[in-house]
Amino acid sequence: MIEIFMVAFVVLVLLLVMSGVKIVHQGYRYTIEHFGRFTRVAEPGINFVIPFVTRVGRKINMMEQVLDIPGQEIITKDNAMVAVDGVVFFQVLDAAKAAYEVSDLYTAIMALSTTNLRTVMGSMDLDETLSKRDEINARLLAVVDHATESWGVKITRVELKDIRPPADIVNAMTRQMKAEREKRAAILESEGMRQSEILRAEGEKQARILQAEGQKEAAFRDAEARERAAQAEANATKSVSDAIAGGSAQAINYFIAQKYVEALGKFATSPNSKTILFPLEATQLMGTLGGIGELAREVFGKDGAVTVPVRSKTSGSGLPKVES
Repeated sequence: MIEIFMVAFVVLVLLLVMSGVKIVHQGYRYTIEHFGRFTRVAEPGINFVIPFVTRVGRKINMMEQVLDIPGQEIITKDNAMVAVDGVVFFQVLDAAKAAYEVSDLYTAIMALSTTNLRTVMGSMDLDETLSKRDEINARLLAVVDHATESWGVKITRVELKDIRPPADIVNAMTRQMKAEREKRAAILESEGMRQSEILRAEGEKQARILQAEGQKEAAFRDAEARERAAQAEANATKSVSDAIAGGSAQAINYFIAQKYVEALGKFATSPNSKTILFPLEATQLMGTLGGIGELAREVFGKDGAVTVPVRSKTSGSGLPKVES
């Protein structure tokens, strides 16, 4: 009997010791209560409590958690009905406050996020709610985080998953967007045509300017050439005049004969006729050519006559006729 009693006592002691050992997993905190009153927070690992005197009160998840905000309909400032849903990311920093400062942490955070979401989006127009998601998220984060600070909870992020306007508003927005795009397309097309006309006009302007510059340069070159030709003619005339003034009568004969021969050459090369009538006496032509021969003898200092192969006839009208 004594042996049985000793075995039973040992087993009872082991059961009591085992019931006092509590293992806390990583990422969790346990609150320890002594006769119902909170005393401490059990850290991850092996913790020992006194059986029947102390016990584990709440098991608090200390990891970052995600809480879905269910879809709800919100009336915006301009009386548009939109359906919104989102998510809230939070993390418990103080296990004791999260366990004893609020009755149901998850329900409280959800209700707080929902009511503040209605408040924030209800103060904005529909266009603002669709285009300013970042602003809505920031305002919700600031409000909810401040409210949950006393619960030992840190709100890390608040994100809106979807904003769904009514179907008629979506159709109206689609038509408006289409009209805006068509308007921009028409404006861009007109701007392109305007720019094209401007460039074409600029090109024509530059072409006319260049053409005028070319004509101006050509006229300047032509005038310069005529001026130089006139200067050369004047120099030649002056040389002949100086020669005549020096007593050489053959110089004027040479000058006249040269012009006469040039004119005769132009008549001779005419393709329209081979018979040319001159209103001059044949003896004048021969005298002029003879003067050229005498001038050549004076200039070159050689003797001999200049022979000119010219045949002259008298036409029926009495005018000299030259055939070639």
